[in-house]
Amino acid sequence: MNFVKVEIVEGIATVALSRGKVNALNNTLVDELMQCLETLAADGDITAIVLTGRGKFFSFGFDIPEFLSFSQAEFTDFLTRFSGLYTYLFTFPKPVVAALNGHTIAGGCMLALACDYRIMIAGRAKISLNEITFGASVFAGSTEMLRFWVGSARATDVLYSGAMYSAEEALDIDLIQAVSHEDQLIDRARQVAADLAAKPAPAFAGIKSLLRKPIVDEMIRREAESIREFVQIWYTEDTWVNIQNIKIH
Repeated sequence: MNFVKVEIVEGIATVALSRGKVNALNNTLVDELMQCLETLAADGDITAIVLTGRGKFFSFGFDIPEFLSFSQAEFTDFLTRFSGLYTYLFTFPKPVVAALNGHTIAGGCMLALACDYRIMIAGRAKISLNEITFGASVFAGSTEMLRFWVGSARATDVLYSGAMYSAEEALDIDLIQAVSHEDQLIDRARQVAADLAAKPAPAFAGIKSLLRKPIVDEMIRREAESIREFVQIWYTEDTWVNIQNIKIH
């Protein structure tokens, strides 16, 4: 795999996004991550996953400059595959801990929300669903996952404001569960993963399914329509001007 790196220690797989400086999401990265997760799900020796990024970003979100050349049909196909990825991650039967090593923005935040637990480094890193700030919408799936973690009132604040939250601010609204010093992040995430993996696996998977199945049913029911609406808004004149000005460095 080119953009997904895996290290396995004592049954815990650390999966790192590794694409350029900001780990921007495109078709290849989404496909590689899905393939990686499916492989780890089927491996009986893997008890838990830590999902993280390389560099100063967990993920910037979508590789917007790359998508400027996509037709609406091609972009819709990507979004459908991406929503399938975070839905699969949200229902993953084994524990998944997000070790947020840096900025966790838009689509990157959606991946983090699909995990069982989020630990973020203290300091300058921000987490956000900031789509509204450049005129874009979100998806039914991302909305339901956000509501699952923070409740409807706070989800409304997060999405309407498009605010960029520090780790400490994100902890205060339950967007993450813990804050860590950078040099301790992976060790702390692995410990949380190990603690969750120490539970009887069938019971953990069953309880996770009971907690999340109603949310997933709603995600699936509304997702295709929300993607169609997202694409319509994305290609409106004002939003199109805004996204053409977004640079990835």
